[in-house]
Amino acid sequence: MKRREFITLLSGAAAWPVAARAQQPAMPVIGFLGIASPDLWASRLRAFHQGLSEIGYSEGRNVAVRYSWAENQNDRLPALAADLVRRQVKVIVAPGSTPAALAASAATSTIPIVFLIAADPVALRLVANLARPGGNITGVNTLNMEVGAKRLELLHELVPTAINMALLVNPTSQALSESTIRDLQSAARALGLKVHTVNASTESDFDTVFASLFQLRAGGLVIGPDALFSSRSELLAALALRHAIPATYEIREFAAAGGLMSYGGGYADGFRLAGAYTGRILKGEKPADLPVQQSTKVELVINLKTANALGLTVPLTLLGRADEVIE
Repeated sequence: MKRREFITLLSGAAAWPVAARAQQPAMPVIGFLGIASPDLWASRLRAFHQGLSEIGYSEGRNVAVRYSWAENQNDRLPALAADLVRRQVKVIVAPGSTPAALAASAATSTIPIVFLIAADPVALRLVANLARPGGNITGVNTLNMEVGAKRLELLHELVPTAINMALLVNPTSQALSESTIRDLQSAARALGLKVHTVNASTESDFDTVFASLFQLRAGGLVIGPDALFSSRSELLAALALRHAIPATYEIREFAAAGGLMSYGGGYADGFRLAGAYTGRILKGEKPADLPVQQSTKVELVINLKTANALGLTVPLTLLGRADEVIE
């Protein structure tokens, strides 16, 4: 072999790895449509990535994630969803927020979408039915809407002399707030109670809400399911304790932070399931064939220390039903 031919052969061999790298497919990108912010959702993000890892995906290694945060402003969601569509992400994840799921659905009928919501996805027309969604959307449905009436019933057990109750909802999440109000009003009539609706669409509304509870003579507060409230559950618990309002919410973090009681499902498992579904879609499965998963785990947590501070006696029957009692 001539010297010039040998050098040419070596040069070509050295270029092969470069060419091979250039031909490798680009890393798939997940569009994450978050209603809150990364610092408020740190534990939920860990759960989401745990679900991804169960299917074999790790951010930065074989998948990229583009995060779009609405900072608890529902009116920003449509533009953020449209931006993810323009960037042609492989999957849009809209977890923990009914408005985020609706915004993603309105933005695309082709890019797969994975939701995590408390509202009924069939009633919202996100899917045709739970068993076979039939379109480009699937996800996880929690029981936090279904047990809303039970929260009022449990609060009534703790504060049996209170006839006036209050319900906190976010009016900018119309689909969720309307169904929550309807369910709680129906439950209130059955219990012989009156429920006043109070609204908060931003964190700055919280002080006004709690000040109004005194004027309404509310003997208790049920906090409706909403991403704004869940991301600020510790603040809501502190305000309820400061204003001496017996209050209940859906997640344990509320009771752990000083709220009287929580009853519902945690978000960590739902985010993990959403992550796993996202990974399965990246591997080629179709949302239309993936049944909507239903998170059935519901826990009752009572903060006995807060009950004592409020001068409440927790019935032994209720303590016996609690999954956790914080003392």
